[in-house]
Amino acid sequence: MTLVMWIVVATSWLALAVLGVGLFVVLRRANQAAPAVPVVDEATVEARVATAVAERDEQLRERAAQLEVLDQRVNAMGAQLEERRADQTAAENHAQQERAELRELRTQLESRERRLEEREERLLAESKSLEARSNQLVELRNQAQQLRQDAEADVAASRETAEQDRQQAAQELQRVAGLDHDQARQEVLARVEHEARLESTALARDIEQTATREAESRARGIIVTAIQRLAAEQTSESVVSTLDLPSDEMKGRIIGREGRNIRHFEQVTGVNVMIDDTPGSVLLSCFDPVRREVGRLTLEELVADGRIHPARIEEVHERSQARIEQRILRAAEDALAEVGISDLDPALVPIVGALRYRTSYGQNVLRHLVECAHIAGMMAAELGLDVANCKRAAFLHDIGKALTHEVEGTHAMIGAELARRHGESPDIVHAIEAHHNEVEPTTVEAVLTQAADAISGSRPGARRESLEAYVQRLDRLEEIAAAHDGVDKVFAMQAGREVRVMVRPEVVDDVASHAMARKIAHQIEAELTYPGQIRVTVVRESRASEVAH
Repeated sequence: MTLVMWIVVATSWLALAVLGVGLFVVLRRANQAAPAVPVVDEATVEARVATAVAERDEQLRERAAQLEVLDQRVNAMGAQLEERRADQTAAENHAQQERAELRELRTQLESRERRLEEREERLLAESKSLEARSNQLVELRNQAQQLRQDAEADVAASRETAEQDRQQAAQELQRVAGLDHDQARQEVLARVEHEARLESTALARDIEQTATREAESRARGIIVTAIQRLAAEQTSESVVSTLDLPSDEMKGRIIGREGRNIRHFEQVTGVNVMIDDTPGSVLLSCFDPVRREVGRLTLEELVADGRIHPARIEEVHERSQARIEQRILRAAEDALAEVGISDLDPALVPIVGALRYRTSYGQNVLRHLVECAHIAGMMAAELGLDVANCKRAAFLHDIGKALTHEVEGTHAMIGAELARRHGESPDIVHAIEAHHNEVEPTTVEAVLTQAADAISGSRPGARRESLEAYVQRLDRLEEIAAAHDGVDKVFAMQAGREVRVMVRPEVVDDVASHAMARKIAHQIEAELTYPGQIRVTVVRESRASEVAH
């Protein structure tokens, strides 16, 4: 019994004792006050007291039973209260975890907002720069119109003076030579026509040379400015990943009994596990970088957990695949936010994100696309073109590389068809399919996409190339050029981006030098594989010297 029951029982017995004593006193006084009443003997009194005590005991037992039922209910309610407290503790822990996740999401949103603000500031600065350039162009246009008007006035005055001179010359010739007016007129016209042809030829040559020189200088300035403004880091990747192990004992657990674990791991993930004598590490090999990364995360979690068996491998592999999909989407969203594209078809977002795990000549394809977008945007801004359209074309030009192992065809044509199917504009589709000259480029977006792709792929450190292959390519460039008749010297310059061919002027004339440059360029395209473009320059120099005595 509980303490409460003991207190109730003791109180009951005390009440019974007091009642018995009181009854005894009352009966005794009654006997003394009324002697005529028959006297009740002590046995009867004791019997009555016993009966009363028994009835009281019965009531006490019923009360004790009721108290015991109440005690059981109190205990049950206490258990329910403990369960509710445990549920409340779990709910509080869950709420704390959700609050932590919300704080992390808030931090990410603040970071994205900061990036968007920085992008808005850059766009505002570019807008102000474009507005200033527009004002300068308006001023230059006004100055050009004024100069054109002045030139037209000068030309009109010159024409009047020439007409007067021509009339005077005709009269003088007619007077001196004794020719009539028609004969003198024909002779003067023939001489003036001959002189005009010579002057126009020389003027056209000067204009062509000036335009070529200014165009090359302008293009070089635009490209150099774009490269200087872009600061992008580059990392090289391979087809093998290394995973560190806590001890060499873990290698045996990875292999499993009779190779069960490693066979099941390779069957589930599609990644080869190479376990050699290298202490504390294993190698994961796979041509598909996405699959290799999923395998690496799976094996890393298995090693950290220590439980390695077929069922556990399948469970962790599914979880790793979900993590990689989230990383792919996050990488695509970050890249799109960085280049300022917000209306890409949702079906293309995971395809773009998958390029994070692909490389081309050691260059990460997704970072290459972001870099190309920045370069194309800066060159478009320098040229006064549509910056957003040019950046979009450059960013999507290699999207076909995410599907080249699944679809037949070149990555340029695959990417163009993919973009066309998901609602991209014809200019963007054309820029994608023409960036490797598989289709002749006909728009300015396509040309800028080619230039940005060449700049990103050819800058130092962007792509991995062995020293031996590099030297062999340079030697082969010089051999191809030196094999032509009339070549004096050949120099491969600018890391193999330009070939200068010195020819003997007495053997090769100007027309033949142009033909030789085209022939060497076609031969290089047919025989060599290289990123970007190679310029072939044929130099023909004639020198005349004389000694003055």
